[in-house]
Amino acid sequence: MDSEKKIMRLFVILIFFLFSVTQLSAQIDNRNVPLELEPVEDNFKAPEGIELPPISKPSLSNYDPSLKPNTTLDINDDKDKVDFTQGDGLMDYTSNIVPKAFKKDKEAKDEYGRDQFLGDVTTSGGFVQVKYRDHEFVDGDKIRVFVNGDVVQSEISLGGSFGGFTLTLEPGKNVIDFQALNQGSSGPNTAELHVYNDKGQLISAAEWNLLTGHKATVVVIKE
Repeated sequence: MDSEKKIMRLFVILIFFLFSVTQLSAQIDNRNVPLELEPVEDNFKAPEGIELPPISKPSLSNYDPSLKPNTTLDINDDKDKVDFTQGDGLMDYTSNIVPKAFKKDKEAKDEYGRDQFLGDVTTSGGFVQVKYRDHEFVDGDKIRVFVNGDVVQSEISLGGSFGGFTLTLEPGKNVIDFQALNQGSSGPNTAELHVYNDKGQLISAAEWNLLTGHKATVVVIKE
């Protein structure tokens, strides 16, 4: 009786074992089954983008007959030429400045050992602009300025560009004296003088060459 029970028990175990092996094998085989997806229809349209106009290629054969590449400009034609060497009569025209490295003062001659009169001018305006500069070699020339005998600038160093002052005019003569305080490091005391009226127009232009202590004088007459 016991032997039959043992046989039945082994038989049940065997059946269970075979069933488990069969299930495991089926699971392993199912891993290699390919995944199949059914296509899904959609309503998307292909992008159309922006339509650009066609670009025409340039043609070398299309040319303007009025354009003549062989036409040359006659540089001897004086029409419409601009003369840049001439001033316009207004203030501070200084195109005649020469680099100081290429200039030297004049020789300090005996004839510069005297006072110099630079002329007189007449104006109806209420004031003038008096401007001066060392137009030769800038070597430290200094001046003192008088108006009608009174000192208006006690010591001025002359540079390569214009400096100066505005003078309110008295009726009649206005005498302006420029006294040379020294002669710099070379030559005489040298300067270029410009006087402009109240409209900015150049009414007097002069130069002086002075030995120390002497004066250059210009007279402005107010009508």
